[in-house]
Amino acid sequence: MTSTTGHVITVEPGTEHVRVVRDGRMLAESRRPLVLRETGCPVRYYLPPEDVRTELLTASDTRTHCPFKGDASYWSLPDAADLVWAYPDPKPEVAAIKDHFCFYDTETVSD
Repeated sequence: MTSTTGHVITVEPGTEHVRVVRDGRMLAESRRPLVLRETGCPVRYYLPPEDVRTELLTASDTRTHCPFKGDASYWSLPDAADLVWAYPDPKPEVAAIKDHFCFYDTETVSD
């Protein structure tokens, strides 16, 4: 857990079945996401690279900086810019998310 002046981030292994579908195409599906909870933000699921169809994604030039997680790199689809991001070198407090992919539109699936 990271806590800086009331800002808290937790990362823990999840058991949720999550997937990302766009325009009828499965982009990712995982039963072993990392669940990241951050003060003031929605819950995010970080998926292992082997559970993401990375061959469908194109690296973007976009980079962002989070003072709590580090520098993020982005990937796009032809019709969806910067759809997914990852932290190739996250801050030590959230090291577990290294190279895991996070999508804006991740849905949980009831089995």
